Amino acid sequence: MKEYQIKISNRFAALESLNDRQDTNRAWENIKESIKISAKGSLGLHEMKQHKPRSDEECLHFLDQRKRDKIQSFQDPNQSSADKLNNVRREASRHFRNKNEEYLKVKIDELETNSEIKNILET
Repeated sequence: MKEYQIKISNRFAALESLNDRQDTNRAWENIKESIKISAKGSLGLHEMKQHKPRSDEECLHFLDQRKRDKIQSFQDPNQSSADKLNNVRREASRHFRNKNEEYLKVKIDELETNSEIKNILET
């Protein structure tokens, strides 16, 4: 943490000598890059874990349909549009719940298989 503070103060000291006529966007970019470089140098780079996608084209279709029906319900508030929106919400929730259950079942099967062959570290 102390290393980061030293690096960032050194970089800001260098930024103080910037030309007053330099535009604000350029100054902001310099500050932002200085912070990123200092953090990366002192704290290291953390790789984000890649998750397997749980959604498919049908999930995207449900999301689009739900969005369209919600907009329609706001634009034309009547009972039929509200019923349609509720039906799409129910169908979407059911589909997402089933996709999540399928995903969890696959993960459980993977864990069982790996535990049977004593390969715990791979999952």
